[in-house]
Amino acid sequence: MFTKWKVPKTVQWIIKLFLIYLIIFTAFRIATVIFFKPKDTNWLSLAPSFSLGLKYDLRWISFIAAPIALLSLYKKFSPFYNVVAKNFWTGYLAIITLLVLFFYGADFGQFTYINARLNADALIVVDDPRESLQTIWQSYPIVWILIGLFGAVMMTVWMIKRTHVSIEDKNVSIHKFSYRKIWHWFLLLLLGWFIYGFFTAQPLDIFRAYSLNNGFKSNLALNPMQNFFTTLGFRKPLLETKAKENFPIMKEYLGLGANDLDNYTRLVHPNSKALESKPNVVLVICESFSMYKSSMSGNVLNASPYFNEMCKEGIFFSRCFSPTFGTARGVFATISGIPDVQLSKFSTRNEAAVNQRTIINDFEGYNKFYFIGGRSEFNNFKGLVQNIDSINIFEEGKYNVPKLNVWGISDKNLFITANEKMATQTKPFFTIIQTADNHRPFNIPEEDKDFIQKNISKEELEKNGFESLKEYNAFLYSDYCFKNFIEAAKKETYFNNTIFIFVGDHGIEGNATAVYPNAWIEQRLADEHIPLLFYAPALLTPQLHNEPVSQIDVLPTVASMIQQPYTNSTLGRNILDTTVKQHAAFIIYHAPGWIGIVNDKYFYRKNIHMENDELVSVTKEPITLNKFQEDSVKKEMKKLTTAIYETAKWMLVNNKNK
Repeated sequence: MFTKWKVPKTVQWIIKLFLIYLIIFTAFRIATVIFFKPKDTNWLSLAPSFSLGLKYDLRWISFIAAPIALLSLYKKFSPFYNVVAKNFWTGYLAIITLLVLFFYGADFGQFTYINARLNADALIVVDDPRESLQTIWQSYPIVWILIGLFGAVMMTVWMIKRTHVSIEDKNVSIHKFSYRKIWHWFLLLLLGWFIYGFFTAQPLDIFRAYSLNNGFKSNLALNPMQNFFTTLGFRKPLLETKAKENFPIMKEYLGLGANDLDNYTRLVHPNSKALESKPNVVLVICESFSMYKSSMSGNVLNASPYFNEMCKEGIFFSRCFSPTFGTARGVFATISGIPDVQLSKFSTRNEAAVNQRTIINDFEGYNKFYFIGGRSEFNNFKGLVQNIDSINIFEEGKYNVPKLNVWGISDKNLFITANEKMATQTKPFFTIIQTADNHRPFNIPEEDKDFIQKNISKEELEKNGFESLKEYNAFLYSDYCFKNFIEAAKKETYFNNTIFIFVGDHGIEGNATAVYPNAWIEQRLADEHIPLLFYAPALLTPQLHNEPVSQIDVLPTVASMIQQPYTNSTLGRNILDTTVKQHAAFIIYHAPGWIGIVNDKYFYRKNIHMENDELVSVTKEPITLNKFQEDSVKKEMKKLTTAIYETAKWMLVNNKNK
């Protein structure tokens, strides 16, 4: 057929290359379904994802083919009329194939971890190559992966060469035809159409995928390269904001008494219940402390029995949410009191945002400590905590115990070291301890012989939200570390006058169906749902709170417990204040652009990139509102969602540490 129509060999070759890459891209999309499809999702319902995914794939294959098609307008650059050009294009395709397979490999790793496509957050490898590369090395069989990658590239190059030879053999007389550029121009027009968007009225972008209104289906449709390069643009700081026009909403929400934009700042005086003993404060930021995996949720695998007993002796919040996923963002929100709404690059690495005022500086007369098992330079935690006046940082290189893995010393040894230091203090202290062992590579120290690992079937693990036995035992090990810490602290004189705060840095997306409603899975509330505990048996009366609260509320709440005034210039609130009118927690999913709030009954979210919003129940009862009532609820929750988002953008660059 090609010979009959006198189609140039170069055009024939590009068409066949196109089919090879289309098969590769489609195979990876099918593999995504095989490995990551939720059990209650049937294949037929994924048809829109495959259809849209085809358009994304056509775009990126066109990007690959376009240089060959364009330069081959000139015969001397054709792989069939110039040996140098042939070798050049073969090398070009080998490199492109390597990059494509690398992107898909990294994408699979990302999907395994957070069930989301590769995005610009992956540039943490560039920002922190030491920890990132060590984590990959210690968590995955890298040698076998590299061997497989090399083999796949060689196989693809072999197919490309065989295709070239086949076309030469089948078109021995094609040189007799004139070099008909009309075919090249037709091919270029077709590639341009694919790049714009095949059968789309508007240019194809990643936000089209989110109109599918389903996390897995949207991610399945996306091409990882499309997602990655689009989200690169989100790494720029957000400077434009509509905070001023949303101030009246925030004034009511925060209980402000001023009318000026500059007056989010409020001086809070101690109330009658404030503790006069000037208690110490120990803030433990717990790695990946996902609520639905814990004993507190009712999860039958009982992965945190000791912590569960602690919750019965303290003030426990069962519906605390981190504003977003990620350790750097969680630590930032906790210490600053502001959700990290910068769309891609962490605010800890944004020079315009890392300099934040923190309530910790209002703890006058306190010694300040920060303990981390590894390097504080990772994610620039050091830049953030140095906003705390006279902070003493303990990190890798300052401990007399061996490293466990990439994250430094074990959590147990971290707690032991912190406890020993706090036991020597003669002044009140505020200590931050940041754990890491409940994270890949999920190592458990051989020295901890008294820690008993459990053997649970894969079926039971998956049913109750754990992806592997290693992850489950790492969660158990975290509980073991909490127990060792608290039992050691109880032997010290500081214990009875200390408020211990335990809060997760973020949750983990996964199968929460055993304990929570659909919103935890379909709208990914499990990503952000974390425990929050204020523990001080000698100082605090046990309480259970089920209203939604946030990481950003931690510092205002503990500051309100102590007999001293403090200044709050952020979005955090004292969640023990009985005059609070509206309970809500703000959540943002950065890459797809979803922002929303959780209240007692509903989770509302909207997309900042397109006209799309939704309201779902956060209880096991379905929404029973009529259309008018639902629209009314949406309207009010949309206002607050927008107001918090716009105000957070403003605060990120204006809440400066003086």
